Amino acid sequence: MSPVFSEETHRNLLARIPQCTGREISDWLRAVDDGPSLTRFEEKVSWLRGEHDLSHGYAKAIIHEHDLRRAARKLL
Repeated sequence: MSPVFSEETHRNLLARIPQCTGREISDWLRAVDDGPSLTRFEEKVSWLRGEHDLSHGYAKAIIHEHDLRRAARKLL
């Protein structure tokens, strides 16, 4: 998985998500955890878009953040 947008763009998208969706990032990350066990990045993005009617950019940012946090937990 390689991010298609820069780290700055990723952070800007994450900052806008609560205002645009009415849900905090932590809620979205929990939704991904509680969702189906999909393995591929684009499968997760497609599921999040279809299930929660998100734009592709926001769904991608949420999944990318989820994967970053999951990888950081594995390092601990």
